[in-house]
Amino acid sequence: MGDDAGTAGSGGGPGDGASASGVGLKRRRRRRRLGIAGIVVVALAGGAVGVGWAVYAKLSGNITADQAAAAELARYEKERPTSLVRGAQNVLLIGSDSRAGEGNARYGRDSGTERSDTTILLHLAAGRDSVTAVSLPRDLMVQVPGCHRPDGSLTEPALQQFNYAFAAGGSACSIRTVEKLTGIRIDHHVVVDFEGFKEMVDALDGVEVCLRKPVDDKDAKLKLPAGRVTLDGEQALGYVRARKSLGDGSDTDRMDRQQRFLGALVSKVQSNDVLLNPVKLYPVLDAATSSLTTDPGLASLRDLYDLVRGLRGIPTERVQFLTVPRESYSGDANRDQLVQPAAEKLFTRLRTDEPVTVTASRRDSAGGTENSGEPRATDSPAPTFSGNTADEDVCE
Repeated sequence: MGDDAGTAGSGGGPGDGASASGVGLKRRRRRRRLGIAGIVVVALAGGAVGVGWAVYAKLSGNITADQAAAAELARYEKERPTSLVRGAQNVLLIGSDSRAGEGNARYGRDSGTERSDTTILLHLAAGRDSVTAVSLPRDLMVQVPGCHRPDGSLTEPALQQFNYAFAAGGSACSIRTVEKLTGIRIDHHVVVDFEGFKEMVDALDGVEVCLRKPVDDKDAKLKLPAGRVTLDGEQALGYVRARKSLGDGSDTDRMDRQQRFLGALVSKVQSNDVLLNPVKLYPVLDAATSSLTTDPGLASLRDLYDLVRGLRGIPTERVQFLTVPRESYSGDANRDQLVQPAAEKLFTRLRTDEPVTVTASRRDSAGGTENSGEPRATDSPAPTFSGNTADEDVCE
């Protein structure tokens, strides 16, 4: 879901940060990007900052700072939106579809480029009483600004599918694209990898999901029975990436499945069995931090803790997941476009830190959704969006 960044303290030129061919790529080639789970775990388990100095230094040193992306964003500071509500924070979570690196070839052919396989806009309310995670489809047609490539050349502004932004200009280009699309200031960004995702799920002794029918997907390396199933890291990775055997095969359906998995993951991490057990908590944090590339403002365990220390008390029903209101693109049924004015209503509420309410999406027999996430017409002026919360029973 995201790309590599330059190492902390490295200079780097345009595009050198979290991008497919930046200098930081060499250092972290073995830990490629996928789920957003690492940052969620770090957020909810932030109390581990109280551990001994040696452990703290080890965990903090695992994180890679995306210095080059910060420099690129500074170049365009005057055109970026301003924050409207003090204390509210917006974090862009990115994972890439790269197949490069040890162990990742099984998920597909390495084409030599990366695109943002999954991108989530995470809104932390100013009062730290709610968290809203909004998935942005990779096939969403958007206006991508001119961005610097890793070689220093500049792309032309263009109407492209969203994941083109990451391939063209790395995390900085993705951030600028999201800001232009939503009008929301991105305060921080995090890029997460394949191996960290798997290792973290394994450190949690697996995460439970519910399957309404058996799964046998050779492409995803996934064979599972129906009912409640505890997935290990390898199975979890296949589950959140599978298309052909789960739901309707759409990217929107896959995002819904990812959201439900993350809800189950949050519930598992919040359990006292993990948070109050250092023996279990340390490997979770080690896997999570090892998978992270962040902006310099989050590039230490203390920085992460300062951002999210108030989140551990949030009830799971206030941890919400939804997909931006979307529909098939008028020019290509295989692409998406925003549903308006629904999308702007959502963006406005996030910009102004107004509450966002979600209700469970109607699911088919495979667990997929049957709508696009648009708000219900009867809910004006405070619309309710289709989505789910972290306390939703995975088998209901």
